[in-house]
Amino acid sequence: MTTQERRYIPALSFHWLTPFYDPLLKWGMCEETFKNRLIERAEIRDGERVLDLGCGTGTLAVMLKEASPRAHVTGLDGDPEVLAIAKAKAAQANLDIVWEKGYAYKLPYPDNSFDVVVSSLVIHHLTAADKVRAFREVLRILRPGGRFHIVDFGRPFSLLTRLQAALMKNLEEAADNFSGRIAPMLQETGFESVNEAERFNTIFGPVWFYWSIKSKG
Repeated sequence: MTTQERRYIPALSFHWLTPFYDPLLKWGMCEETFKNRLIERAEIRDGERVLDLGCGTGTLAVMLKEASPRAHVTGLDGDPEVLAIAKAKAAQANLDIVWEKGYAYKLPYPDNSFDVVVSSLVIHHLTAADKVRAFREVLRILRPGGRFHIVDFGRPFSLLTRLQAALMKNLEEAADNFSGRIAPMLQETGFESVNEAERFNTIFGPVWFYWSIKSKG
């Protein structure tokens, strides 16, 4: 396991940019729109255990809890600075959310412990090797029939998005995303019913909703 494979990339690549993360997502990428759509697609039911993988500053986890108050929501991130912001958001909204420090490729949870895992603009931070490790970890902690919902950069679908992908493919570890490798990686890891469900464009390039299930058998 090389240093490169274990390189942690914080929000916006550098810690000093963390304060700008929320405004950029809100105004630059229409965050509320795509996160609300992710929540709609996840169809969280009462009593389900939900993990926001790479929760960042907690916006998605807070939205999940507000949309499904009887679900048990946990937010996990490797950056203590953004977790502190997330905790403050939840406290201000008076929401009971569990916040934990950890990494996508080494989840601190037992097998079969969550019904749903969601991830928003996190997977492109991971190296190819750690994407695969993260998907294996998600598969491990999901209960049989559990769902994994991702919204992240993906393959281009128009001339404009091809130009954007060509410019952005060297962003962090996003080349796998722009090359259309996320769905195949999920399949290779062992997920079922893997599909690229929806797509839209942003100022940084094409973004896709990915959906997959852990086998019940």
